[in-house]
Amino acid sequence: MIKSVHPALIALTACIFLFLLAPLVIIIGAAFSDTTYLTFPPQGLTLRWFSNIFQIEAFRTTAITSLQLAFLGTALSLLIGIPAAYAISRYRVELPRWLSTLFVLPILVPEIVFGFSLMKSITIGLGLPIFPSLLIGHALLVLPYSVRVVSASLASFDFSIEEAAISLGCPPLKTFLTVVLPNIRAGVIAAFILAFITSINDVSVSVFLTGPGISTLPIQILAHMEQFFDPTIASVSVLLMLVTVAVMAIVEATLGLTFLTK
Repeated sequence: MIKSVHPALIALTACIFLFLLAPLVIIIGAAFSDTTYLTFPPQGLTLRWFSNIFQIEAFRTTAITSLQLAFLGTALSLLIGIPAAYAISRYRVELPRWLSTLFVLPILVPEIVFGFSLMKSITIGLGLPIFPSLLIGHALLVLPYSVRVVSASLASFDFSIEEAAISLGCPPLKTFLTVVLPNIRAGVIAAFILAFITSINDVSVSVFLTGPGISTLPIQILAHMEQFFDPTIASVSVLLMLVTVAVMAIVEATLGLTFLTK
């Protein structure tokens, strides 16, 4: 027997979707507006603000920097996070319980406090250049995603398979690479996606670590808004949305989004 849905529930669901989608619709509409200022609904349609992005050198250089930081920071966090998640899951009885909490501190601590602490300890304390400081900051920021998501994938892994491979003469490192890692690749991919998207859109940490000559795209958007209020800002935001959609589309085309739920 099919139960009917109460009209109030339908109305509430529609309001929630409208609340989530309305800001995106406004930004997309403003990006195509044929005016010299941000407005919605758009007054005419044009693509000149998208071409204006590539004519501004600051946007080009900061976009490249943001992509480099996102890829390198995510890769570094996975290099640390995968072994950490494996150790926490494999030896959870022997290891202290507080160790798993240590890897989620960047999420528990407010990002502004976290960014200021990194500036005092890394940029000022150690005297590191701006790009290495940003790289370390982004890697630490997304490290919890790598640890937690991979740990969730390892929770359903049967470690007796690994023990069987070792008992048959396979070296531990080769066992991890050929037995454990292929079975948790869905978690690794999911961790990469979450970490990459978080890194490329970060503001709170990057604003403390950027400096003369090196900045990220979100920080450049804020700097541009201080001097101009044209639809270029909305166009950049739309491109960032497209990057996120493109990452998800690549995963869907190569593996399928249902693969990540395994």
